[in-house]
Amino acid sequence: MDVSPTSILNPFLGPQDPEEAVLEAREAHRYLLAKSYFDTREYDRCAAVFLPPSMSSIPLAPRAPSTSKPKTALQPQKGKETTALFGNKKGGGSTSQNPFPKLSQKSLFLSLYAKYLAGEKRKDEETEMVLGPADGGMTVNRELPGLAQGLEGWFSDRQEKGLEDRGQGWLEYLYGVVLLKAKNEEEAKRWLIKSVHLYPFHWGAWQELNDLLASTDDLKRVVDELPQNIMTLVFHLYSSQELYQATENTHQILTELENFEEASHLFSELLINSPHRLDSLDHYSNILYVMGARPQLAFIAQLATATDKFRPETCCVVGNYYSLKSEHEKAVMYFRRALTLDRNFLSAWTLMGHEYIEMKNTHAAIESYRRAVDVNRKDYRAWYGLGQAYEVLDMSFYALFYYQRAAALRPYDPKMWQAVGSCYAKMGRTEQSIRALKRALAAGSYYDGGGTGLNSFSSAGGGTRLNSKGSGNPKRILDPETLHHIATLYEKLGDEDETAAYMELTLQQETGQTNHDDSDLEGGEGGGPAESRRTSSFTHRDDVEDEAGGTGVTATTSKARLWLARWSLKHDDLDRADQLASELCQDGIEVEEAKALMRDVRSRREADGLQT
Repeated sequence: MDVSPTSILNPFLGPQDPEEAVLEAREAHRYLLAKSYFDTREYDRCAAVFLPPSMSSIPLAPRAPSTSKPKTALQPQKGKETTALFGNKKGGGSTSQNPFPKLSQKSLFLSLYAKYLAGEKRKDEETEMVLGPADGGMTVNRELPGLAQGLEGWFSDRQEKGLEDRGQGWLEYLYGVVLLKAKNEEEAKRWLIKSVHLYPFHWGAWQELNDLLASTDDLKRVVDELPQNIMTLVFHLYSSQELYQATENTHQILTELENFEEASHLFSELLINSPHRLDSLDHYSNILYVMGARPQLAFIAQLATATDKFRPETCCVVGNYYSLKSEHEKAVMYFRRALTLDRNFLSAWTLMGHEYIEMKNTHAAIESYRRAVDVNRKDYRAWYGLGQAYEVLDMSFYALFYYQRAAALRPYDPKMWQAVGSCYAKMGRTEQSIRALKRALAAGSYYDGGGTGLNSFSSAGGGTRLNSKGSGNPKRILDPETLHHIATLYEKLGDEDETAAYMELTLQQETGQTNHDDSDLEGGEGGGPAESRRTSSFTHRDDVEDEAGGTGVTATTSKARLWLARWSLKHDDLDRADQLASELCQDGIEVEEAKALMRDVRSRREADGLQT
């Protein structure tokens, strides 16, 4: 994450190192000059204020010839020497020397960070257009090897002098970022942890550390190594939400800090107090998109465009506005513009993938989602989008893999498990499909139950188009589509009792008059709901008056009613078959089939009467 280096003097750092204070006082006038260059984004000029011409990215002076290439942390390490970066190898001293002039840590960080950003800027300039033929991984930041070698030498020199614990946290942060860019994740994690210990109020270091956590187990391991202060609490909450851990503990921490349900109201107040602030405005636009608040979204799109039309946040806001209007081509244009300004702008990659799905451009959608996953592998929306794209291409095996990744990140979202179950069904793996769909029912009832505050963690804040909204109904109405799907799968297996039981459950969702047992929905092996539900008496829907807030008559429940009518006729339950067929005629759905059933019931009764 980019940071704007300000004065590192801070009351939270404690007494300042006297040597550092002398160096900073001596460099004060040059620091102000370099900082002014940095603020105007003249990064090479900023670095040149403190670093000699031989270290410039542009060769202004002849470089000293080198006969050997020192090994840096960016190069692959072999065997057990991977962790020995600074002269800790057996029988060895330092592998690098400090190449930097004697500067304060404050000035050195400013100049080296400017070199890093200059390299990032050149990398973006050399990269082709977004989703072009050579886009993605073809260009690199050429400053990274020099920065890694120089910082390695600087830290090695500090270690030899016994000054390794007198850092200020900023150079440690920069070295962690450089290691992270080189995929040396374990060492990057170690240096970022050291950085937040030295200076805990630098949020950029916390965010980089969060990007290294792939699971809750990683989070639990790293928490024990962090300083015990308010920033660790905020980080724990932030990482839990990034890992989609909608648990009671996360809800409790969130309640201590702020309630997520008030996000829209807080953003509104923030805009009133600071109307030209564009930071995180794309998150607000995502919330408004999910809420369908088109007038408000149009307003903030106009406001952002008037403030700075060349900010990625502005482009995302405008893209969301056009997407809400179903003008998908214009939405893609603005999301691409956001990515031209910042290739690592995660929400733009994901949202552009959604737009390509709407436009039926599956291959472009896949590439967009892949780039989103490259930026943040914990983005369940991108994994789910990849599953959707491959499902459109009838590649169920690939779709299943990506849906399972999304479900692992979002285990309490029924849409994830419904997608997994659908893939299993297409692959002919009926029993596994049933288990996944039962997980979807359990997850859906968990959302709707409202007992654990999960609705506070609505996915609107993440910009997803896959929002799951709980009704808070204690009766926990189940999804009739999923129930009917399970019933048809049991029918394929030849299990009529389970099929009838789930058809009954589907029908009961019209009124919300359900008698299901939670254990039936966990997707486990063994006995299903047939035994308990076949013995329950049928309750006519007119007797309930929707006291539980059911779904009412739908095409799916009518299909279940028709199946049950036929099943009742097959098992000589003529009264039940006649009643269900009569209800079908009232619903106006499957009327012809219902009339045929009623004729069959009448003829069966007449035949029975003749026999007696």
